[in-house]
Amino acid sequence: MTTSAATPAPAAGWFGHPAPLARLFGIEMWERFGYYGMRALLTLYLTKHVLLADRAASGLYGGYSALVYLTPLVGGLVADQLLGAKRAVRFGAALMALGYGLLALGAATSGGQARAWLDFDGARHPITIAHHHDGPTDTGAEARQVLVAGHPLTIKGHADGSIALVAADGQVARQLPAGAFAEGASQSPAMLALLLLALSTLAVGNGFFKPNISTMVGALYAGTDSRRDAGFTIFYMGINIGSILGQALCPLFADTIGWAAGFAVAGGGMALAFAMVALAGDRLAGLGERPAQANPRRDRWVYLGAIATIGLFTLLYRNLMASPAPVAGAGLGGYLLALPVMGKLLIGTFLLGVPALLAWTWRQGSRAEFEMALAAMALVTFNIVFWTLFEQAGTSLTLFADRNTDRSVFGLFELSAPQTQNFNPIAIVLLAPLMSALWGWLGRRGWEPSIPVKFGIALLGAGAGFLLLVLGGRFAGPHAQVGLAWLAGLYVIHSVAELCISPVGLSMITKLAIARVVGLMMGVWFLSISVAQYAAGMVAQMASVATVGGEVMDPAQSLATYLAVFTRIGGVAIALGLALLALARPLGRLTHGVR
Repeated sequence: MTTSAATPAPAAGWFGHPAPLARLFGIEMWERFGYYGMRALLTLYLTKHVLLADRAASGLYGGYSALVYLTPLVGGLVADQLLGAKRAVRFGAALMALGYGLLALGAATSGGQARAWLDFDGARHPITIAHHHDGPTDTGAEARQVLVAGHPLTIKGHADGSIALVAADGQVARQLPAGAFAEGASQSPAMLALLLLALSTLAVGNGFFKPNISTMVGALYAGTDSRRDAGFTIFYMGINIGSILGQALCPLFADTIGWAAGFAVAGGGMALAFAMVALAGDRLAGLGERPAQANPRRDRWVYLGAIATIGLFTLLYRNLMASPAPVAGAGLGGYLLALPVMGKLLIGTFLLGVPALLAWTWRQGSRAEFEMALAAMALVTFNIVFWTLFEQAGTSLTLFADRNTDRSVFGLFELSAPQTQNFNPIAIVLLAPLMSALWGWLGRRGWEPSIPVKFGIALLGAGAGFLLLVLGGRFAGPHAQVGLAWLAGLYVIHSVAELCISPVGLSMITKLAIARVVGLMMGVWFLSISVAQYAAGMVAQMASVATVGGEVMDPAQSLATYLAVFTRIGGVAIALGLALLALARPLGRLTHGVR
């Protein structure tokens, strides 16, 4: 029997829910396994294997994450009008499996690792790494060396920017003051091409996959089915399980075998997700089918368009990596003009789109509708700030975990730097039921905070997490390392903050938007998260630390740099959180009682 995408599936049993929920749960779990497993590795791969400077690595990571959150806007529209959700999910899964495969291929290619060098005395000296381990976690035995007059000299950095070249007997053979040398790395063009092609393929594939798997879950339930919320709760549990497993196993394989193995494991998870869609047979019959009015002959244009978009994204990434640092004193206008093309497009679209949407609402809606839209857009702006800080997890916080954190767990074993990202999903799994019960308890007594108050609490939590880590920095050990408990505490506080803002954001948009433009306002919401991902990369660039051959030369200076940035952004978050709490009452009046 052929049904539309909106037709609920038969109510067979899987824990009291329609049977297809089990397969959709598995598909989403394995997709998130791959996504979060790869994400945990990406920044360290860029800095340790590709040997990009911190600034370039953080910018590329932010650009990739921004496109990951932007492409679902188009992928959902294409599925609604042309492919249907199921075909879109299958195509997206295939692209993402290919993307992980390209990452693994680039990491495994012989001679693919970048070559570091040090220039001084008018000559370029290749840097070799003694006892090198090409994975996320250094063994502690690595030494960056240059060959001078036939003798290997180990590079040691100092807080003033100078470096010493130390002979095997421990004597300083040369002292190079800051400015007397230059360091960098040469990347294989083929490796860079594979890297950017892989990231572009993943971003496009995610656009087809991410919005449409949720659409299929929604299609399992009739509009009045009371099981819908519980079904989505089960489905989202799959997200967290996949995240925890991916961030535990992919770094493990990357450390024990190599980067290629870590990315291959992520690709294996994605391949399982693809197989569960492609080989579903009748198990997903009637879910996410092609719209009745769609012409199958147009599918080829969708696929060709996706391939063209992959090429476009690689160009955006190259432009992003080639963009120079902003010139000091150029002002806001000069800063915006210096942004790469991706930054101009994202920030420009948001800065033009929000006023245009408000102007349309003023002209076409009632006064109450305009006020509700105004409140929504104000909260969307604060939403950008929150996610900009929260998403430091994949960049500056991962580098901090690698460079300045003692990751020993009670002396029993040691976590790798990418595995520390798992504190967030574990905390979400443990705290979400408690937070849900708390909101319910407060709601029954009429004490549940309003939406602006919840957003304000989230910003306070984001700032408090960073300031807790700064406090931990005062107790750093002799090797400039902070105890793991301080970093774990940050993630726990950030998880509580996430639960204050993430679940209510989408609901807020649907409640405050005019029915005629709810889709457009939802698009602005996702655009704000995309802008936040890009901005997160820009903020991480502020915490850039000088490295030689992928290694920080002075851990104490590295610690000071991170703590200074964390203090600044933590303070900004606290100030904005307090400002939002002060505005909560007037914003509440603009929402006309919507909670």
